[in-house]
Amino acid sequence: MPGITILGLGPGNPAKVTREAWEILSSASEAWLRTNQHPTVASLPQSLKVHSFDGLYENGESFEQVYRAIVEKVLTLGKRPQGVLYAVPGDPFIAEATGPEIARQARGLIPVKVVSGVSFLEPAFAALGLDPYPHLALVDALELSERHMPSFPPDMPLLVAQVYSNLVAAEVKTTLNNVYPDQHPVQLVHAAGTDLQLVEHLQLHQVDQSGRTGLLTVLYVPPLGEGTSFESFQEVVARLRAPDGCPWDREQTHLSLRTHLLEETYEALSAMDKEDPEKMAEEFGDLLLQIVLNAQIASETGGFDMAEVVRRINEKIIRRHPHVFGDLEVAGVPGALRNWEKLKAQERKEKDTGEKGLLDGVPAALPALSQAQEYQDRAARVGFDWPEIEGVLDKIAEEVREVKSSRDPHELVAELGDLFFSLVNLARWKQVDAESALRQANLKFKQRFAQLEQGAARQGRHPSELSLAEMESLWQEAKGLEDPGRGAPA
Repeated sequence: MPGITILGLGPGNPAKVTREAWEILSSASEAWLRTNQHPTVASLPQSLKVHSFDGLYENGESFEQVYRAIVEKVLTLGKRPQGVLYAVPGDPFIAEATGPEIARQARGLIPVKVVSGVSFLEPAFAALGLDPYPHLALVDALELSERHMPSFPPDMPLLVAQVYSNLVAAEVKTTLNNVYPDQHPVQLVHAAGTDLQLVEHLQLHQVDQSGRTGLLTVLYVPPLGEGTSFESFQEVVARLRAPDGCPWDREQTHLSLRTHLLEETYEALSAMDKEDPEKMAEEFGDLLLQIVLNAQIASETGGFDMAEVVRRINEKIIRRHPHVFGDLEVAGVPGALRNWEKLKAQERKEKDTGEKGLLDGVPAALPALSQAQEYQDRAARVGFDWPEIEGVLDKIAEEVREVKSSRDPHELVAELGDLFFSLVNLARWKQVDAESALRQANLKFKQRFAQLEQGAARQGRHPSELSLAEMESLWQEAKGLEDPGRGAPA
């Protein structure tokens, strides 16, 4: 047939070459192979003159460059009167970069015939005793190894193709370890569908230690467990809102959930203040519930859905970090923050949100300390700041003097506000979150006072019955019980 014939050589066992493929190979005089590093090649008809592109792999700088060169050469060969027979391992359209691209570029210009083959999938499934339905994630090892996080839900089984070396296996493991534990059971399938087929049962941390890994190796990763994916959690929330779901959840609106969102936010902050990982995981889950529930409510009315929420924040983060996702260079953290403000200002201008000033986007409902620190952060990013910390300290001393000299309650309130604002500025200069610092101080006071109350109770007394000296003694005793490494305030 003139033009291009793209043919699949099967998984590696000559017996698994399809009848159609074998007849074409037997009648052809010449074939071009993407690689001759495939077990079936040794059994090709002796009358067939074989060329391969292996030389490109040896000299190419990247797989992408090699594949582009192969596609270009095959398209050129396909224009000859006799056309070209191009053969690839497995199936031309499964885990094969060149087949689809050749077909795409040849469309309407050069006739293309695709001769399907048995891919690595069918024998791999058989070796694992696995039915890929109802769902299976299928990913390429090289693509996965370049990511920081897996791109699929961990509650479904995973098959990683083309794990052709222990180095690639190590890179895949590093990515998977961001979700799966070291001890997670996995299986390496080598040479599936051939006489050398072998299935190794390992733990994830061992996948780069196999002595059998090669060009015909794939990795199978069982599901992490039910309820471990974001998608499964969305299903739970949608079920709560369904007609036969929970009456309370079905009644909720964006407005009715406002207090719950605020409450869960403060509970998450409390867990963070305590640096309690287990409690943080729980409270972040409660906070996530509020976000997903609000997104589900919006999706039912056509406002937006969770995919839109994720898409928007994804685009925003990438857009505001051209020094990470683009080629912009910035000078450290200050440069990154200045560029961030420039981008936000441009966004406000383009959206015409009504926010005209640099500080207009700071929520009015923020706690006062957080609001003050955000105001100061934003002003500092454009250069409105003390040149040295001595100016901050002098300002605090000035405000203390003005508090002392206040003549009436109205002036006292104003001067105390200025003092608080200056103290927040000191926290910012010291890279301390003022809100968190005060929350920690509040927590310390609460714990110490509870110890004072217990000390009084041991004496059979109420704190109100103690003298100031007695309370001070119990207070110092409570301070002595604290972990000195925690840096408790005096």
